[in-house]
Amino acid sequence: MKQLKKTVYSILLAGVTLSACNNDATTNTNNNDSNNMKTTSLLPDANNFRGDLMGKKVALFILKNNNGLQGAFTNYGARWVTMLVPDRNNALTDVIVGHDDVNNFAESGAPFFGATIGRYGNRIKNGQFTLDAKKYQLDVNNGPNTLHGGKGGFHNVMWDGVQQGDSSVVFTYLSKDGEMGFPGTLNVKVTYTLGNDNAMHIAYEASTDKKTVVNLTNHAFFNLNGVNSGTINNHLLQVMADEYTPVDSTLIPTGTMEKVSGTPFDFTQATAIGARVNDSSNTQLKYGKGYDHNFVLRKALGNNPAAIAQGDASGIVMTVFTEEPGLQFYGGNFMQSKNTIKGGKKDDFRTSFCLETQHFPDSPNQPRFPSTILEPGQTYRTHSSYQFSVNK
Repeated sequence: MKQLKKTVYSILLAGVTLSACNNDATTNTNNNDSNNMKTTSLLPDANNFRGDLMGKKVALFILKNNNGLQGAFTNYGARWVTMLVPDRNNALTDVIVGHDDVNNFAESGAPFFGATIGRYGNRIKNGQFTLDAKKYQLDVNNGPNTLHGGKGGFHNVMWDGVQQGDSSVVFTYLSKDGEMGFPGTLNVKVTYTLGNDNAMHIAYEASTDKKTVVNLTNHAFFNLNGVNSGTINNHLLQVMADEYTPVDSTLIPTGTMEKVSGTPFDFTQATAIGARVNDSSNTQLKYGKGYDHNFVLRKALGNNPAAIAQGDASGIVMTVFTEEPGLQFYGGNFMQSKNTIKGGKKDDFRTSFCLETQHFPDSPNQPRFPSTILEPGQTYRTHSSYQFSVNK
């Protein structure tokens, strides 16, 4: 893969900034105690993230910034567990859908909640690709295809985690040659940093001792109205993409890029997620049971956002920035109320969505797509961020 240089983002907040969340030195002690108690009650119980799993100690890491935002992470799957941001009424709101106990993550029938995804985010056709005339067979875990690295992908392993101050945590993992069928021993590092720009910055790095393919992303499930607040169909979404990659019935790209104009995939202007999702005449929506497609982001986005989403009830705005060429928009179409999530509720149909920054699905088999090849001596580096603000 072409080496990606780190970009120093100079990010402006969309909408009204969250400065109202700053702790005021003149605020009385009783109010501070009340706010701290409320925040604590929204964070996961650290006792639910203790013990041993796969021979390693489970841990919970809490990040915070100077504006009162907080995020929680665990080293099982290098996973984003919680994100607390204030809504238009300054009520702290957890916008990450998932579990509040590591055992629930490990036993879930929906294994990707909040996880770091690798070695290869998204699908690879028939679990196969060829490098230098050698065919590699991967773990097949999604119909005939490999999804998110296989059943033993990065979502389902224990990482080493080290917290660096109040606002950052670094996760590392050594993926051995042949793991899930991928060639090369891969050293991986993922750094989450909660900035005072109210963005969760995610920096990915990887190096290999053998030619391989790499495509890392995060699989957070969002509901910007808050966990257990119901459908996401009324959220507004804008994606800075004029094209998307159509798929076949197994959700593998056909290799073409088609214009979004005149289709239900046109989110070039802010549009309700559910406005066109039930268009029965659209074959692509039938294949994905809704949106589960890769969008081709406009080139040279620079410091401009790749996508903007807003909760209709909360006013919470999430702006996505990335160095990646693609964005997978998944609308929660395969959620079937089979998993118990935070608050003892079920993961009901279309009650969360994902915006996964990435290279394109099945790129190792698609010569027209941007390459995901990583060579020995190269360093894979890419950065994405999810910035939160509020529209009053």
